[in-house]
Amino acid sequence: MTLAVRVPEELAARVPAEQRGQGLGRDAVRLLVSRGTEVSHHAFTDLPALLRAGDLLIVNTSRTLPAAVDGTLGHARVVVHFSTRGDDGRWAVELRDPDGRGTTRARAGGPAYSVVRLPGDVRLILDEPLAPGSGRLWWARVSADVPALLRRHGRAIRYSYTERDQPLSAHQTVFALPSADGSGSAEMPSAARPFTADLVARLVSRGVQFAPVTLHTGVASPEAHEPPYPELFEVPGASARLVNAARAGGGRVIAVGTTAVRAVESATGPDGVVGAAAGRTELVVTPERGVRVVDGLLTGLHEPQASHLLMLEAIAGRAAVDRGYAEAVRRLYLWHEFGDVHLLLPEEFAHAESCEGNCW
Repeated sequence: MTLAVRVPEELAARVPAEQRGQGLGRDAVRLLVSRGTEVSHHAFTDLPALLRAGDLLIVNTSRTLPAAVDGTLGHARVVVHFSTRGDDGRWAVELRDPDGRGTTRARAGGPAYSVVRLPGDVRLILDEPLAPGSGRLWWARVSADVPALLRRHGRAIRYSYTERDQPLSAHQTVFALPSADGSGSAEMPSAARPFTADLVARLVSRGVQFAPVTLHTGVASPEAHEPPYPELFEVPGASARLVNAARAGGGRVIAVGTTAVRAVESATGPDGVVGAAAGRTELVVTPERGVRVVDGLLTGLHEPQASHLLMLEAIAGRAAVDRGYAEAVRRLYLWHEFGDVHLLLPEEFAHAESCEGNCW
């Protein structure tokens, strides 16, 4: 799916919301709401008024890793983006070239058996492409414990549309939890970034429930917009029961982020019943596959060529996505991980809720 809209460069969110003005918090972003092709504009803090008792939010608890590390390949400087750990202990990595502005640009992958030298006299050896014909991501062997290496020498992955490096805390969501083995996401599950403890409390007091899942997301493909590759996930039994109970009780199941959709749909059978599940999911949600349990989605604004848009189409339909994105550009919403957010709800609830006087 490719959208017809063009997103001007000035609509890239270059810094987090809390750095755009005095007294602002993470939740100082805008919320575009699509119910079918009907669109409305809100502040993110209006979210409790847009949901109701019995609704369930599925949230990703994966913690963002400081996944970017400087290295050298021969005499050339490179930046290694650590993406995901394989079952055999190797890591999928992407090598990128520094661009002289503190960010990076894409480079050709490989060749096999190349040695990248990392801080602390650590060696990274490229073995083979992650998938046949793929040159971007490679399986690599690393001569040290990678989580420890990242803690000592890593920083959050940063792309060229951002203004400057941010502390790792700026890339964590309120739901992020550390994992026992140091696993995490190469890039922030950013749809949940605007949530604050206060907003969560308001949602809970309204009767909205939360179901935690985990999906460790890998390195995105900002240039080529490739589909996602297999990623580690877990849906606990308690969260599976919450989803099933919400559906049985008439509540809406709303995923916070595309990662949450991928996790819960990977744990759902053809009968629509969710069970406890864990492992590495290869599921790609498309309009042809559809969704089995997710009724709505809260997500950031994606590039018009992004593969994630197929998931949005599967949940809300092509017309809703086209209309929502046209409105987002027209009303100057901000894009990317520090930007505004988009709530896609079922069309049949188009007139059930309204904002609390803070519509944009």
